[in-house]
Amino acid sequence: MVDQDQAKPLAPANERALSPTYGEYAAGSFCRRHRRSVLCGGCCLSTLLIVGIVVLVLALTVFKVKDPELTLNSITIDNLNVDPLTSNSLVSVNATLRTDVSIKNPNHASFRFGNSTTNFYYEGDTVGVAYAPSGKASAQRTLRMNVTVDVLIDQVASDSRLRRDLLNGAVNLTSYTELGGRVSVLGIVKKHIHIALNCSMTMDLSLTHQDINTNDCHARVH
Repeated sequence: MVDQDQAKPLAPANERALSPTYGEYAAGSFCRRHRRSVLCGGCCLSTLLIVGIVVLVLALTVFKVKDPELTLNSITIDNLNVDPLTSNSLVSVNATLRTDVSIKNPNHASFRFGNSTTNFYYEGDTVGVAYAPSGKASAQRTLRMNVTVDVLIDQVASDSRLRRDLLNGAVNLTSYTELGGRVSVLGIVKKHIHIALNCSMTMDLSLTHQDINTNDCHARVH
């Protein structure tokens, strides 16, 4: 009887062993919090990665400022006056030229530029200056402009040089154009651009044909 009475208190101890303890609850709660933290950290990392990729793509495309292109497409002679022997026994060669110039803007923002000048030279001497107004080349568009200039070669050339060229039926000219402007992308990325364009051309002054052809052009952007 004594042994049976001593064995009875063991039953409640087994029941307590089968019920959850505070330590088990704490361990489960910690695991759940840990999983939530891992998921939250993974979401944050994924978001940062996506934002980084978007910023990189924008930096390589939209926010990357490219150099605009200034091109002299053609030159035509609107008026030509050639007199190998004037009343003052001087050679006279004067012409009105119309230039077709284009500005290609490859950027995703407008290119705004100020007034520009084009100087024409005959053997290093200035014989004419063309002025173009300020303007804007829209994003990823090409703007074309026509500029007229009077070229007065007889004001700077000696008789011997002009007579030589007239006998050859051609007068060689060079031009230099300066253009300055700015590209601003969303007001965040701003770049000032200066374009210089050097061209050489030949005026055909034969008796049967009068024309002007551009031989070569080189642009420099900085």
